[in-house]
Amino acid sequence: MNELTGASALVLLLQKQGVKTIFGLCGDTSLPFYDALHQLDHGMRHILTRDERSAGYMADVYARVSGTTGVCEGPSGGGATYMTPALVEANDSSSPIVAITSDVSVGSRGRYPLTELNQEALYQPLTKWNTVLNNAEQIPHSVRRAFNTATSGKPGSVHLGFPIDVQRAPVNSDDLWADPSSLSYPSRRVSPDPAAIDKAAEILAGASRPVIVVGGGVVISSAFDELAELAEKIAAPVLCSVSGKGALADTHPLMAGAVGSNGGTNETRAIVAGADVIVFVGCRAGSVTTERWRHPAPGKCRVIHLDIDSDVVGVSYFPDAALIGDAKLALANLTDAVKKADADALALAKGIVSRSKAARRARLDQLADSMERPIRPERLVRSLNRLLPNDAVLVLDPGTPCPYFTAYYDLATPGRHIVTNRAHGALGYSLPGVVGAQFARPDSKCVAVMGDGSFGFSVGEMETIVRYQLPITLVVVANSTYGWIKAGQKTSFGERYYSVDFTMSEHARIGEAFGLKSWRVEDPGALDQVLREAIAFDGPTLVEVVSQPLHEAAAPVSEWIA
Repeated sequence: MNELTGASALVLLLQKQGVKTIFGLCGDTSLPFYDALHQLDHGMRHILTRDERSAGYMADVYARVSGTTGVCEGPSGGGATYMTPALVEANDSSSPIVAITSDVSVGSRGRYPLTELNQEALYQPLTKWNTVLNNAEQIPHSVRRAFNTATSGKPGSVHLGFPIDVQRAPVNSDDLWADPSSLSYPSRRVSPDPAAIDKAAEILAGASRPVIVVGGGVVISSAFDELAELAEKIAAPVLCSVSGKGALADTHPLMAGAVGSNGGTNETRAIVAGADVIVFVGCRAGSVTTERWRHPAPGKCRVIHLDIDSDVVGVSYFPDAALIGDAKLALANLTDAVKKADADALALAKGIVSRSKAARRARLDQLADSMERPIRPERLVRSLNRLLPNDAVLVLDPGTPCPYFTAYYDLATPGRHIVTNRAHGALGYSLPGVVGAQFARPDSKCVAVMGDGSFGFSVGEMETIVRYQLPITLVVVANSTYGWIKAGQKTSFGERYYSVDFTMSEHARIGEAFGLKSWRVEDPGALDQVLREAIAFDGPTLVEVVSQPLHEAAAPVSEWIA
């Protein structure tokens, strides 16, 4: 029997699994793991971050953009607690992450060692599966189970805790094997019950105004062609949730745009209201997509709900047909089963979509043409849409950027081109997240758009960007307020503003201090030229855009418009 240390076994198992990139931060209890990474010839790259939360966000976006599992690591104690926001976001967003934390030795538990923490209890409600190992013999099968669990069914985050004495203990090298197919996701696709497919096809055969509402499940499953084929065959306009952006190119004649309270418009809401059958695909039909379960109004139309997660179906709307399975396989099965709509029905659906898009574009142009100061957010969206290449990746923080880019940024091709953390909406996501995007897709232009509130959460990761000389562009929408909350205080609390404003920083100078080429833009007429230079620069850049705050703007957020 050939023996290795637990730490070396872990490194070799990650290598055999097909891992290429690990995001993380060092700590005392991680020393054996780091030493194994140093000594072994494994071919993986370790990206040193400035915060464990950032490591998790990088792994999350890396997973979403690459189509493979993101891997992050951190030490015991504070490191383990700092990583939790990223894991709960990834888990609820169906993003596969394997998070590795080191821990105090098994033998010292309960004797008040420094950084002792019940990691298994901490991560249990936040992840799809987690375990803290008690002995080195558990390492091989635990690593294999972690990747299989993260990528199969509904993808999600998993956590593995490695006590320092387990890292030092011997492991039988004969058990070091892995299944590389469980690095990519979905790794174990399943089809719905054929009877459910037949039921859905029967409902669609009787529909005169079908509408498809897609969520992130379509993007996760890469079911782009299958979605387009079904929409064309049944002559259905397609609407997307925030997470479903990219399921169908915005240039497609049946893609009407975003729906819901965050990025939806009156035109897309009207399409929902006119439907007699709605097909939810890879969409939880949650509060944002349905505007708190009002659109569609319960009982006003028939519902077909397709999702990989059986717990999702039937929670908010009665499912006249429930399809449990992978979106790619299920859409293909459903397309085969349905009857083709006639040419008149397809022309009618395309006309509805065309008019909806025209109204949205007219509204965008009216606002984006404004030469007002501060700069309107619509102008920023339109500029980036004109200047960025079609394969660009945008990572958005959930405040100002999310509704504007969801509503008005048009994707020329389907796929994962926009990433935002809509499950829990924590600030400080996009700045570290775009690092993960760049490592996942190094040949694409990667851009992070954030408010200045979000910027303050993760500013330290600019040093990481500069250290690796990543050609990332950061766009900071500066208006010195937590805009989403202030807009809520305006519309729902009689403009009683309280503790939401902060001092305007000079973000461009901060970027320069970290080593990014930086600009500050206050003149709307200068915005295009500055963005053009920043995007073209071969290195890290930052553009600070002094912008209209949300409570003064015409943001596409339904409760504020109302």
